[in-house]
Amino acid sequence: MATKKKHPHHEVLLRLRKYGLALPGTHTKSPWPGHLDLAVNDKTFAYLSIEGEPLSISCKLPSSSGLALTMPFTSPTPYGLGKSGWVSAKFKDSDKPPVQLLEQWIDESYRAQAPKKLIKQLDAPVTRRSR
Repeated sequence: MATKKKHPHHEVLLRLRKYGLALPGTHTKSPWPGHLDLAVNDKTFAYLSIEGEPLSISCKLPSSSGLALTMPFTSPTPYGLGKSGWVSAKFKDSDKPPVQLLEQWIDESYRAQAPKKLIKQLDAPVTRRSR
């Protein structure tokens, strides 16, 4: 039995999804077939491609959308979302996606969509457990 070859961006996609799901109160959301997006309080904050497809991501970037749109792999997100600061990035199979930058975008988009109480959890100082 032949094994199915993984897409070149498979590990990157899984890493980005794992990063987003580690943020307080997040879950996946599938509003229509072919999507497995990241959401908080049922509000999507990152549209991600699905496994087996070329990597694409869309995030709401209220602070960094101007800079993000200067990159060759980005464009305003369609369906009018670009007017609200949403940016889409699409990568060819041969591209090496800037994973840390995309994680920063996920963080910024999460902060734009999440309730303040969850953002406070994210920003709370980590305390050491007493022994």
